[in-house]
Amino acid sequence: MAPYLELVFDIPANQRFTYRNREPAPPRKGAKPPSEAVSGKRVMAPFGKRDILGYIVAEREEAPANIEPGNIREIRRVVDSECTFGAEDIALAEWIAAYYLCSLGEALAAMIPSGRRPGAYSALYGGEEIAPAPLELSAEQREALEAVTAPPGAGTPMFYLYGITGSGKTEVFLRAAEETLNRGKSVIYLVPEIALTHQTAEAIKARFGPLAATLHSGMSPSARLSEWMRARRGEVRIVAGPRSAVFAPFKDLGLIIIDEEHDGSYKSGSTPRYHARQAAMHRRAISGALLLMGSATPSVEAWKLMGEGQIRRLNLSRRLAGGKPPEISAVSLEGTAGCLTPQLKEEILKTARMGRQTILFLNRRGFAYFYHCPSCGFELTCKHCSVSLTWHKDRGRAICHYCGYSEAPPGVCPRCGSLEAGFRGFGTEMIEEELGRTFPKLRVRRVDADSTAGGGLEETLGMFRAGMIDILLGTQMVAKGLNFPRVRLVGVVLADTGLHLPDFRAAERTFSLLVQVAGRAGRYFPDGKVIIQTFRMGDPVIEKSTALDVEGFFRAEIAQRKALNFPPYSRLIRFNLRSRDPVRADKAAGRLADLARPLLPPGADILGPAECPIGIIAGNHRRHLILRGPGMGPLHGAAQTALLRYNKGKDSRVYLEVDIDPVSLL
Repeated sequence: MAPYLELVFDIPANQRFTYRNREPAPPRKGAKPPSEAVSGKRVMAPFGKRDILGYIVAEREEAPANIEPGNIREIRRVVDSECTFGAEDIALAEWIAAYYLCSLGEALAAMIPSGRRPGAYSALYGGEEIAPAPLELSAEQREALEAVTAPPGAGTPMFYLYGITGSGKTEVFLRAAEETLNRGKSVIYLVPEIALTHQTAEAIKARFGPLAATLHSGMSPSARLSEWMRARRGEVRIVAGPRSAVFAPFKDLGLIIIDEEHDGSYKSGSTPRYHARQAAMHRRAISGALLLMGSATPSVEAWKLMGEGQIRRLNLSRRLAGGKPPEISAVSLEGTAGCLTPQLKEEILKTARMGRQTILFLNRRGFAYFYHCPSCGFELTCKHCSVSLTWHKDRGRAICHYCGYSEAPPGVCPRCGSLEAGFRGFGTEMIEEELGRTFPKLRVRRVDADSTAGGGLEETLGMFRAGMIDILLGTQMVAKGLNFPRVRLVGVVLADTGLHLPDFRAAERTFSLLVQVAGRAGRYFPDGKVIIQTFRMGDPVIEKSTALDVEGFFRAEIAQRKALNFPPYSRLIRFNLRSRDPVRADKAAGRLADLARPLLPPGADILGPAECPIGIIAGNHRRHLILRGPGMGPLHGAAQTALLRYNKGKDSRVYLEVDIDPVSLL
């Protein structure tokens, strides 16, 4: 047992801390021997005035030369009975820390579940039926599978299954996983949402039995750790889950699958702000594994790499369950009384008379989303954030969706007393109310973060599948992954919400969402219909979505990105600074920009510093600056140096986050 240990912690301090090992107490009679503190285990150790969880990353025979042995503190206790991580995990964490400019401890904490012993968990039910036994493959599916499972060295190690919704991508994924397991290798299967994890996990377990496990944040920490350890011991060979499952501790990794590769939830929203696709590419490179991605709407980055031949594109062009791409039409909302156009109402009624079902999609919860006075222009905003309050009629409160602040809505304009002031726009609650008035005999159920806050999503989707609901109304929860045979009609209540955002990816996200939600219609019958309601008739995104013109959209979008010098034709590093004091935030952002500017490589520039599009959240004033350059290497070096210099004299009242390859600029 080494006398000294090197620990790292889940704190933004990129250094290792030396602690004295402690002799384990002699075991009580009949008890197991005490656990020794060795590299790969977690321990509780004193840090400042409290004890926190630390990760042992190395053992030492001698104390560091610059520290007096008497000043080295001793660990309190060992948490793990066996090692939870090994040298490969430390190496991956070191790459995460170096690339995403965080500490090694923060990287390890993001990778390794924090639980201590097994426990039960519940997961959400997504509703898609996937055959427990292999299905007969179409010619396109066979061709794709043969390409992926060809002998090593036969071409690129990265593949993309590009196919319309319902074209059988999942079956190819499962067959490729089966071939990989037969070769004695392990598989990571990533899905974007917890709601989709359960259906995929159930399909995988039905197909592969006890070799399969699940890792996701909906599980208790103890259950996650239990599955993590099973993977580490080799007891399971295929792990399914959202982005953090990319860290599954396999030593013999053979295949990484990324389903719905375009989805923004693969990017972490907190430190370390890693992207699962980037982490998967790194793991593939060091392990020699294959990477197989898929979507009906690839990310712009993946589309460009396919065009350049760095990723091999495999096409799936037809639906396998008897359906065909739905008929899609855009309808103007101008002059419409209420939220639903006559065309959409007519199709809802027609669908119900046929004994079929409707899905209505609106990516905005609540009843109405902004309060406006036409007399004086007053708008009701959050006291702590620079965003409008949303009227939630069922709660009788105007609520901020960023910090949770709420207040009773005013009866008259608070500024001028006008009676004309009131809430405008519409959310899912208002749609639900209008549906109740218009179709009193139809069974309607709303699915959003409010209606499912206490659970109930599984029950609602089960009822819809059983035909006990005529109209399913919801936010993004109904937009992807769901596969209901009786659905004939999909209505997009308002397609414009994402197009207004000041973000260069706004068009890409809106197009992807519209195509994905349209894919819920007519998956088993050739009479699927989609109605897209909009105030922006003629907008290129709406037109391309209506035509399901994926190729045309990407041609136009990539040309625009090139002209504006945005990804994939440049790389971005974003610094987000926030403080309760706006002057401090401005000063810190300006200082960081001054430090970074002389370090920029040729061809690079700085955007900002400027106020973030959402300037205040939870009382914190937000500023950002973005480094932009033709390649990541030199740009990353400049950012790293600027960050080191900034930290030497940083204002403790300003919090800084670094986002490498940001997917959102809000």
